[in-house]
Amino acid sequence: MCSTFFFLHGYHDILNSTFLSCSITDDEEREKLAKEISKDWSSVFERSINTLFLTELVRGLSLTLKYFFEPKVTINYPFEKGPLSPRFRGEHALRRYPTGEERCIACKLCEAICPAQAITIEAEEREDGSRRTTRYDIDMTKCIYCGFCQEACPVDAIVEGPNFEFATETHEELLYDKEKLLENGDRWETEIAENLRSESLYR
Repeated sequence: MCSTFFFLHGYHDILNSTFLSCSITDDEEREKLAKEISKDWSSVFERSINTLFLTELVRGLSLTLKYFFEPKVTINYPFEKGPLSPRFRGEHALRRYPTGEERCIACKLCEAICPAQAITIEAEEREDGSRRTTRYDIDMTKCIYCGFCQEACPVDAIVEGPNFEFATETHEELLYDKEKLLENGDRWETEIAENLRSESLYR
């Protein structure tokens, strides 16, 4: 009988502690729910204000008007063209000396350093014992415009000029021979020389 009493008394304590913990848990959940509801109402109120007064629309229009009166950054290409860096790597060209003599000495350093193996050179000796190129081909479809050929050349013979408008309709037109490269050099010599002078400060 005594053991039964103590057992029931212990069970009663367990029930009381359970109910107490449940009530505490319920209170915490109520507080949490109340906070969430208040947050929801504040967000609803904020959205309503934004919708009523079109604040997002006004913010977007103000940004548009800010840039509307500033100078334009677009250009009407191809009638307008932006400036190019002196280091720009464009269409390849072979240069001449002011006397008209070809600069290339057929050292083949450009051919050796080209990672794309786009350059093919054949050479022969001159009467004075110096070397000259009989063939200088560049496959522009292989070229990656790394500029290694220009950096390797000891006499600034092969360069990447300022021209970037050399699109073609056929693959064969992008297989440049020596005559084509010399023609490019004659056409762009003024710009190329000026760019090399500007770039010499950083080489």
